[in-house]
Amino acid sequence: MDNVKQKAFDFIDSHHEEMMSLWKKLVSIESGSLNKRGIDAVAEEIKNQLDGIGASTTIISMDKAGNMLTSLYGKAKAAPVLILGHMDTVFAEGTLKNQPFTVKEGKAYGPGILDMKGGIVIALYVMKALHYAGYAVRPVKLILAGDEEVGHRNSDAAKRIIEEASGAVAAFNCETGFLDNGIVVQRKGSAVFKMDVTGIAVHAGNEPEKGRSAILEIAHKVIAIQNLTDWEKGTTFNVGVISGGTVVNAVPGQASIQIDVRYVEPDYLDHICEQIENIANKKYVPDTTTTLTQLAGFSPMKHTAENDALFEVVKKTYAELQLAAPYAKIVGGGSDSAYAVIAGVPAVCAMGVKGGKNHSPQEFAVVDTLFERAKILAACIINRDNCL
Repeated sequence: MDNVKQKAFDFIDSHHEEMMSLWKKLVSIESGSLNKRGIDAVAEEIKNQLDGIGASTTIISMDKAGNMLTSLYGKAKAAPVLILGHMDTVFAEGTLKNQPFTVKEGKAYGPGILDMKGGIVIALYVMKALHYAGYAVRPVKLILAGDEEVGHRNSDAAKRIIEEASGAVAAFNCETGFLDNGIVVQRKGSAVFKMDVTGIAVHAGNEPEKGRSAILEIAHKVIAIQNLTDWEKGTTFNVGVISGGTVVNAVPGQASIQIDVRYVEPDYLDHICEQIENIANKKYVPDTTTTLTQLAGFSPMKHTAENDALFEVVKKTYAELQLAAPYAKIVGGGSDSAYAVIAGVPAVCAMGVKGGKNHSPQEFAVVDTLFERAKILAACIINRDNCL
């Protein structure tokens, strides 16, 4: 093992307690996607951490979302390596009171412990370790979004990530690591829609013939939408939220649904929108009105030969460290890795701390993998120029 790599590993090994302390500190800052104050506080803490190694850090202000952070470490003239991630979580403010940072039997718990406060700690300490080790082959650039969990619906972060990523040689996303040792080389895109139906509300006993049921109309639409799923193309439609009516003895005048769509190819989105619009425009119950709103979504992380080549660097690094071999994984959940690939940058995702039960009160992370994954990422950055 070369001297730079060993020094980086030594740094990580000697900073376990410090990494755990920072992990606790970040988890203890509530930063749900709608909590701009909390997300911005996380960004400030990260900036403070990186100031210590002389990184050039910029906090990009967002009016209606958590701020975004970019940080560049290193003065080499070569194109940078990217580390990606996000600072927001799915958890509402107040969750921390009943779910504080806790370590039990080798697992850590708390809101965002896995997705992805642990990944942020890994990214920061990889940059610190490379600084300590004297790594100077190429700069390392960190990009952290403030509203990833809601698909950047209230910001232009996706566009900015593409701009910031342009010209880099590789991107490693510290999103949730999988317990089965999968490293993600492809992700489906996602699109979220809201459909609202207005009918005519009347007393269900006195004059039901005058009513127009918004629930009946939405029920027809739910079935039609679910039937759009195309397993061969990998496009799935899911009505995940439904509401309607006010009381049982009234014909309901209002109903709504939210629809999640997952798809493989960017070109599919126009057709998906057309299919949803056709169902919105079709009237099953006379005198009802339907409105359709597209809420958010992620572009697909396309599977490319360059992604596969970068995965081979990861695989060789695992072998070098005598770890069980990873495998290339394709998943349905979106991430900002998509925008690195759109920018022409090879990417692998799910390089963060391992764990499970994302987005639930039982979300957990395996503590030892915080340190293991930091070493793997540091080694991958060093190895990338030797392998490609």
